[in-house]
Amino acid sequence: MNTLTWHGHSAFAITSQNLSILIDPWFDGNPSAKATAESINADLVLVTHDHGDHVGQALEICKRTGATLGCIVELAAKLKSQGLPDSQILNGIGFNIGGTVTHQGIAVTMVQATHSCESGVPTGFIIRLPDGYTIYHSGDTGIFSSMAMWGKLYKIDLALLPIGGVFTMDGAQAAYATMMLRCKKVIPMHWGTFPALAQNVDAFKKELDKLDLGDALMQVEVGVPVGLVD
Repeated sequence: MNTLTWHGHSAFAITSQNLSILIDPWFDGNPSAKATAESINADLVLVTHDHGDHVGQALEICKRTGATLGCIVELAAKLKSQGLPDSQILNGIGFNIGGTVTHQGIAVTMVQATHSCESGVPTGFIIRLPDGYTIYHSGDTGIFSSMAMWGKLYKIDLALLPIGGVFTMDGAQAAYATMMLRCKKVIPMHWGTFPALAQNVDAFKKELDKLDLGDALMQVEVGVPVGLVD
């Protein structure tokens, strides 16, 4: 069975067929995280953009575990300059928006996000696990109409969407994004970490209910693994 663990903010660990995938692995300094970077193992580490609360301890985890890093080419070059060898970078140099790279049976498609960063551009990922289960991690983003295309191109089982507002979508935008994505389930992220962000999921749940999507909401606790089923 595939499992998912939320580590607070936008950090997730996914396990599939004894492989471990980390997304935006911010542990140390993350007030929501219950685990430390030193305690985390990984085979593949995906980073949506270079803000500190997303790149987190990606470099340290890759160096310690030998995990492969997946990110946009400019961020890959930046981390390479900090000591990560080519052999631990997906595609050798990273990849770019629209591209799909497969690693040990896990297909990762990089998609756009509407945000800011210094290295390349912000991204999201559509991840297809070996058994076909499909997860969309939007990264930090506002809503954009192209999300509707992901709902048509891919059978998205689970979407991971920010709801905090201020720096990303708020609950109303994220609910509408859920509708466009046609995903079976949605887990809200990027909330509660900082005082400026939404401190609960109530507004998101209310907006989902308005769209008759209340059943799509999947609430998880930080640090508690959950099984992913079709």
